[in-house]
Amino acid sequence: MKKIGIIILLTLCTALNANANNGWFNILDEGGNNKGSLCTTAIQGAIDKAAEQGGGTIYFPAGDYLTGALELKNNIVLYVDAGAIIKFSKNFDDYLPFVEVRWEGTVIKTFKPLLYARDVENITITGRGTIDGQGEAWWKEIWRIESAKEKLEPTKYQKMTQEANKDVFTEPYYKRTRSYLFHRPPLFQAFQCKNIRIEGVTIQNSPFWTINPAFCENIKIDGITIFNPYSPNTDGINPTSCKNVHISNCHISVGDDCITIKSGRDADGRKWATPTENVTITNCTMLSGHGGVVIGSEMSGGIKKVVISNCVFDGTDRGIRLKAARGRGGVVEDIRVSNIVMNNIKKEAVMINLFYDKNTVEGPVTEKTPVFRNIHISNVRGTNINTAGKVIGIPEMPVDNITFSDINMSAEQGFSIDTATNVEFHDVKVNASIGSAFKVQNSKNIVLDNVSTTTPIKNTAVIKVNNALNMVIQNNFPMEKTDLFLEVDGQKSNGIYVKNNVFKNVKTPLKKGKSVKTKIKID
Repeated sequence: MKKIGIIILLTLCTALNANANNGWFNILDEGGNNKGSLCTTAIQGAIDKAAEQGGGTIYFPAGDYLTGALELKNNIVLYVDAGAIIKFSKNFDDYLPFVEVRWEGTVIKTFKPLLYARDVENITITGRGTIDGQGEAWWKEIWRIESAKEKLEPTKYQKMTQEANKDVFTEPYYKRTRSYLFHRPPLFQAFQCKNIRIEGVTIQNSPFWTINPAFCENIKIDGITIFNPYSPNTDGINPTSCKNVHISNCHISVGDDCITIKSGRDADGRKWATPTENVTITNCTMLSGHGGVVIGSEMSGGIKKVVISNCVFDGTDRGIRLKAARGRGGVVEDIRVSNIVMNNIKKEAVMINLFYDKNTVEGPVTEKTPVFRNIHISNVRGTNINTAGKVIGIPEMPVDNITFSDINMSAEQGFSIDTATNVEFHDVKVNASIGSAFKVQNSKNIVLDNVSTTTPIKNTAVIKVNNALNMVIQNNFPMEKTDLFLEVDGQKSNGIYVKNNVFKNVKTPLKKGKSVKTKIKID
């Protein structure tokens, strides 16, 4: 009887011990170490063990952890506590074997992302610690390849990439990038996953794009810091072909675009035919970066229903940027931008450009023709801006249905609209120091309503028009002494109406070029 009791007690203790973690796996208890020695096996083992039990939290207390690529599974939380730093190995072999990823808009096989997930649900990365991609080794390798003046002998990784992707087709314009055949991995890519949450952590020194979910649904990124200084192509957050994406309260300073929304490149993007949709970006600050929030240029699967609000861009090359080119196809539509403050913008505060590749020529409208439409921007304040904004369409597909409302900018150059239809400016002030505050050419159905500048330039029109059809200029009252308000030129200029304006401070309200064949009446 006594033996039976002992056996029962031992069995009970074993069962209790098996469940003692209650879904909580302290990595130091799972064979890992926080002294900076490589512990990939221990960390991955803890992830696998938790997944086998239905999920759990992998806990990293304070200390330094060194690891290679990790693969997340269903119902896994990585909890990186304050004082903990997960550093990723500088040895490229630690990111083998190759896996399938979307890389710059094309699905290929290449290095495993530092944090990778495939076809899983409910993955979380959280805490107040740091994830360090130690990307400098990757940056130096791509710099070495790019800067070589003579053709280099391919490395083993380039040969592996060539062999793994020998059947992958890319357009000729992309040949230069593809010729390197060295694809640095993103720090995080989830591929065809659902319910992703990344919050609180600091992420730095990514080898390539930082947070890059692909073909995923229900993504929440909140309160993180991304810092990738002086580094090539280290975008911050890049959802591609994802649905229901929420990005908020983030602070981003990187070596490329801060946040970029994408959906695939060219034929491969159209083949997957998965748009990025239902995206909200709010309460973020962007410092160093090529763009604050960028849409494209890989947008062949389409991008729609995007809201960008309550953000600060300070020091980025551009603020809001939409970019595409002939050959890429895809429709970008239903974009709303509001409540933005910009400062120290080196190029355009707003750039909407279908002519991203200037080497293309006009052709018929096909599935390869990109489309930008239904884009509305309001409540933007900008100081120390190079160029307030540019809209550039292509003749076979002008940018369509764009509005700018409640804009106040101080910039070297103003707004220019080229090859667009149905564009409206309402309550827009641009204090430009070079050229006209507003330029419109090769466009139709344009409204300029209560637009102004407090810095009119001598002998320079506030509004300059060339080849515009159907245009209303109304409710304008130049407050400052102005030499010339409106200049119109171009044989195609027609249907231009100037009404309900007050020109008492204007020396010459209208200057009409000799090529303009129709009468322009000022009411």
